[in-house]
Amino acid sequence: MRIASWNLHKCVGTDGRFDPHRSVAVIAELGADVVALQEADRRFGRRVGLLDPKLLEKHAGLVPLPISHLPDGHGWHGNAILVRPGTKARLRRLALPGAEPRGAVVADLELREGPLRVVAAHFGLLPRCRRRQSAAILAALEESEPLPTVLCGDLNEWGIGARCSLQALSDLFGPVATGPASFPTRLPVLPLDRILAWPQPLVSHVAVHDSPLARVASDHLPLTARLHLDTIAETFAGLRAAA
Repeated sequence: MRIASWNLHKCVGTDGRFDPHRSVAVIAELGADVVALQEADRRFGRRVGLLDPKLLEKHAGLVPLPISHLPDGHGWHGNAILVRPGTKARLRRLALPGAEPRGAVVADLELREGPLRVVAAHFGLLPRCRRRQSAAILAALEESEPLPTVLCGDLNEWGIGARCSLQALSDLFGPVATGPASFPTRLPVLPLDRILAWPQPLVSHVAVHDSPLARVASDHLPLTARLHLDTIAETFAGLRAAA
C-alpha cells in the first residue's frame, strides 16, 4: 500500500493560477491508497471544498472522508483525507491550540489489511504554537486505543533543536530530525512536510513526489511512503491476544 501527504495550497500553483483539475491530476500521479491533504478548503468565508469529488474518484480512485460539517466541504481547518471508496472510518476532529486557527483530523480506518489510524495535521507558523500543537496531538493519541498510526501533514518545522515541535513527536514516532525537502517546489530545501509512523516499521521509503506537474501545482511537493500494514497488523493482533 501507499500513503501520501500534500499541501495543495488551495489549488493555487506557483504560476498564480487556481486550477483544481491540475491538483486532481497530481493526486492521481501519487498512486496512493490513502492521501492526507492540507489547505483543501477555502480558508475564509464558507469553508467549501476546492476539489471535484467526481473527478477525484474517476482519475485517482479516491473519495474524501466526510470530515467537514458542510455537505460541500472536504475537511477540518483544511485537513482532508482521501481513501478508496467504501472504506469505513471513525473520525475525530481536533482543534489545535495556537495564535491562529489550526486543526487536525484523526481517522481510524478499517482496511482489508487491518486497522490504521491516520492523523492529518497542519501546524502553525509560530514555534511556540507548533510545540503546543504537537503536544495536543500526542495527548489525543494517548487517550485512544493503541492502533498502528501514521501522522501526515505540513508540520511547518525545519528545526531540530530540543525546543522544536519535532522533538516532542519523537517520543512516540522515533527520530524525526531528518526528512526529504519538500518546500519550496522550485528549489526544495526545507523538510516542512512529514509522514511519521508508530510503530516505525509501519512506513518506509518516504520520498518527495517530484514531477513537472507537481512542481507547478503547489508551493509544496507531495510526500509518499510505503505502508506495511500486514506485518504491523499481525503484531497488534498478537498483543491483543496476549492481553
